[in-house]
Amino acid sequence: MTLKHTLIAGVLGGISMSVSAIENKVEIRVKGIDISRPGQVLVMLFQEDGFPKEHDKALNILRYPSTETERVVVFENVPTWFAIKVLHDEDEDGKVTKNWTGILPKEGLGFSQGARITYKAPSFSSARLSVAELEEHNTPHDITMRYP
Repeated sequence: MTLKHTLIAGVLGGISMSVSAIENKVEIRVKGIDISRPGQVLVMLFQEDGFPKEHDKALNILRYPSTETERVVVFENVPTWFAIKVLHDEDEDGKVTKNWTGILPKEGLGFSQGARITYKAPSFSSARLSVAELEEHNTPHDITMRYP
């Protein structure tokens, strides 16, 4: 093989590796959805930028009616590191509605890795998942909804 062919093979090999990295799929199982509440459930895939408050920076948002207590969703083209936010959007405005304090959520929320809201939103590092970890376990990552 000539140097030219070796370089071409290396470049093409690199391209195929990066394409397969983009094709990552992950399954997320959302549990504990309160079907007595109206609206829809939004499952959001984030990288660090914008997590968890800036929904317009989510890489993908899957929307489902709140008619089942549990739902498995599949995200494709997932980056190596990511986080998931789930919102039970009762008023279907695409935002987290706050209670009378103006600070705490009035709608149900869930985050990957069981991250919780304290006096502030969870950090990306507390909710961060890796595709490799999920592939290793070969089961959906569970997120349990929490309601006020």
